[in-house]
Amino acid sequence: MAIDRVIYEVDRVLRTLWAPASSVRPMPGAELPDADLSAVERSHVVGLMRVNHCGEVCAQALYQGQALTSRDSAVREALCVAANEETEHLAWTERRIGELGGQKSLLNPMLYAGALSMGVAAGVLGDKWNLGFLAETERQVEAHLDAHLLSLPAGDERSRAIVEQMRLDEIRHADMAIIHGAAELPSSIKFTMKVAAKIMTKAAYYL
Repeated sequence: MAIDRVIYEVDRVLRTLWAPASSVRPMPGAELPDADLSAVERSHVVGLMRVNHCGEVCAQALYQGQALTSRDSAVREALCVAANEETEHLAWTERRIGELGGQKSLLNPMLYAGALSMGVAAGVLGDKWNLGFLAETERQVEAHLDAHLLSLPAGDERSRAIVEQMRLDEIRHADMAIIHGAAELPSSIKFTMKVAAKIMTKAAYYL
């Protein structure tokens, strides 16, 4: 069984980083006409979507690491449900990047490894801190998506629909963590997370 689990987890890493992501739900905004974007606007939207895709790669790693070390079966199940929705976000952002003629981030493998390590560390601390880290992550992602909604070109309704649905899902994931007993993280940890996220998003926008 241990070998089967290792194979499953390695397969999950490979699928996240290199296989096309799939989605049960239809991509939000797929029925909307595409906007007539200028070259500058298109490049900006690609950068934003690349950041979002990179964030979803990190989310997969975080959930994987947290589920591996969680002690509570109910928490593990909740993490798996949330991870499945994050996979859909991965598919939506990947498809949108392709529609716009862009490329996914070159930093994905490195950031996946870092996020997986953080997820494992959070889980080792215990489920309340594990969930606290998850809840704070989702709050910060919500704020980040709010900023993207303001930054997207006004006519790009397809990208906007994706980001809006992602935002609703992230809010629900944070609520899930709180319901299962998430602890409130110290302010110093929250600040460190914000700084790390800012560095990641700046780099992923260009790379």
